[in-house]
Amino acid sequence: MDRNKNSALAKILDTHLSTLAKTEGLEQELILAAIDAGTMVCLANPNHQNLTPLLVGQPAKIKVNANIGTSPLSSCLETELEKLKVALEAGADTVMDLSTAGDLDQIRQKMLAVCPKPVGTVPIYSVGQKLLDHNREISSMTADELLSEIENQCQQGVDFITVHCGLTKHGATLAKNNRTLGIVSRGGSMLARWMLENDQENPLLTHFDRLLEICRPYNVTLSLGDGLRPGAGCDAGDNAQWDEVLKLDELCQYAQSQGVQCMIEGPGHMSLDLVYGQIQTIKTVTHHAPLYVLGPLVCDSSPGYDHISGAIGGAIGVQAGVDFLCYLTPAEHLTLPDINDVKQGVMASRIAGHIGEVALRRPHALEREKRMNAARRDLNWEEMKQAALDPGQVELRRREHKNEEVCAMCGKFCSVKMLKDLREK
Repeated sequence: MDRNKNSALAKILDTHLSTLAKTEGLEQELILAAIDAGTMVCLANPNHQNLTPLLVGQPAKIKVNANIGTSPLSSCLETELEKLKVALEAGADTVMDLSTAGDLDQIRQKMLAVCPKPVGTVPIYSVGQKLLDHNREISSMTADELLSEIENQCQQGVDFITVHCGLTKHGATLAKNNRTLGIVSRGGSMLARWMLENDQENPLLTHFDRLLEICRPYNVTLSLGDGLRPGAGCDAGDNAQWDEVLKLDELCQYAQSQGVQCMIEGPGHMSLDLVYGQIQTIKTVTHHAPLYVLGPLVCDSSPGYDHISGAIGGAIGVQAGVDFLCYLTPAEHLTLPDINDVKQGVMASRIAGHIGEVALRRPHALEREKRMNAARRDLNWEEMKQAALDPGQVELRRREHKNEEVCAMCGKFCSVKMLKDLREK
């Protein structure tokens, strides 16, 4: 990544590098080298007030994103702001506003104003809403309308945007003709329809240089979207998916040479045995750019529990090289998540990330495990709470028996206490 071409990023690093290094437990020189190599990005738009910049990519800690936002069937700004609060309290590192109903500019600006962590969006959603409000089809969209919306969101302070630049007309045709479940990416399907109905190439691809010129002054990171991610395990690893991955690498390398930071998105649904190999292949093909993954979902038949399926895939994915986990909630594939779903989704992804980092022998993850093991040995409930990924859950579950030394399951039969008493004697 050519930092010399990105003055906004240079200023951010001048101000925040020492704090970032302390937060991540990394040397400053290592961070700069990783950013230069394109294996790490710093999410931070100077126009996002009161923001704490964030590093994503090897060897920084694994990060977790929470998706929130309105839909045509459920649109309430206050509800989404409460979800934002819950996501941050649960430990989300970023949020994405995926709103598709209501006053989208107002929603986005409110979220940016109250969120001290990076905020991402999918700009084509806003374009689509405006088209529908004027009874226009997605095929009538112009490149200027799409790029103008991207510039608007950059000016507002959005830190990273999902743009499906690697989805080609050829790839869209492959997915349409050969897949069981076609295209499940919302933004990807909108662009695919635009291309196939107009018989033209993806405007984000044909106007890629203009996109870079828009994003660079704001240090907006491109999250190069996986518009052709498989939405069914039986479609995993097909030619449409890899057609997009190869194009994403090409675009990522070019964007970095122009001073614009990039992450790679993907993949989606796949069986458990494919996760490790696919993640490592994507990382290799894309020159180890930060990889942002939804799931992967390793089971298609778990509606209501997709946060569990995604956490299983995510843990293996992190061990294989994933840098950034996008949460799934119990509402996935069914409805808009509520506040409880948001909490469960964030925690499932944080647990997955921690499991993966333990497997990678990351020092901070091993230290947490060590603290928990020592606290359990000593029946030190306060220390257990502090070592837990969700301290509030420990306090909640212990509430009724908080004055007991042992847990309510074993009581006097507590195996730990038996040995503890023996040691003390």
